[in-house]
Amino acid sequence: MSFDFSLPCGSNEKLRAIVQRIESDERLKAIWKCSNVMAIDRLGYTDHGVTHVKIVANSALKILRILMKNNAVPSIVKDYGMEREDAEVVVVLGALFHDAGMTVAREGHELFGAAVAMSALWGILDGIYSPYDATVVTSEVMHAVVSHEEPHRPLTLEAGVVKVADALDMEKGRARLPFEAGKIDIHSVSALSIEKVRIQEGAPPEKPVIVRISMSNSAGIFQIDELLKPRIESSGLGKYIHVIAEITGAEEKNIIRKFEF
Repeated sequence: MSFDFSLPCGSNEKLRAIVQRIESDERLKAIWKCSNVMAIDRLGYTDHGVTHVKIVANSALKILRILMKNNAVPSIVKDYGMEREDAEVVVVLGALFHDAGMTVAREGHELFGAAVAMSALWGILDGIYSPYDATVVTSEVMHAVVSHEEPHRPLTLEAGVVKVADALDMEKGRARLPFEAGKIDIHSVSALSIEKVRIQEGAPPEKPVIVRISMSNSAGIFQIDELLKPRIESSGLGKYIHVIAEITGAEEKNIIRKFEF
């Protein structure tokens, strides 16, 4: 069985070759399955497996391309003299591996995930990059994996992109499993209020990345203000991103009718 991440690789042939290898890798399929068993079945969390990383990878690639189009310089270009296409490889791999450490535990999963990424990337990058460049890419991916979680701070543009993209996977379907399992709290209710998240390019003098969030209920403000906003602020990309949240529809949707404790 192979996965289809539906990533728009465009003219980036290195990214295309890497994604093709990943989509047919049985070990990675098992890693994402194990991540979901730990997250959903054992901890009652939302999906941390293949669906989640696919969403994050696509969002990260879109954000990075908007930033580069608006003259933001990726760190792998600035610090190592590599190409913008290599920055795309870093954000996609960072997104695909950022939760791989959930196979071990929730606490410290970002550190475990970096170890998983380092082990897997030697084979994935072999023949596509020279040993030197593969080591640089692996280092940048590992930093993105570690710094997507507090208290670590992204020190590269690419890592900041992965952190924001992870936080944007917040549409209502993502919270349905824990909610239906009886986990009714402000986190699940607010998540179910998020109908749609869209990433768009802003026009000057706006910030280059516009995130439009459609809500069915004002409880979604908690998801945005308490969870998304701190992620954007700590990503180092706050100056590039403008978030607009609006309630859609004539009336607010009732998510729960009664709450007791």
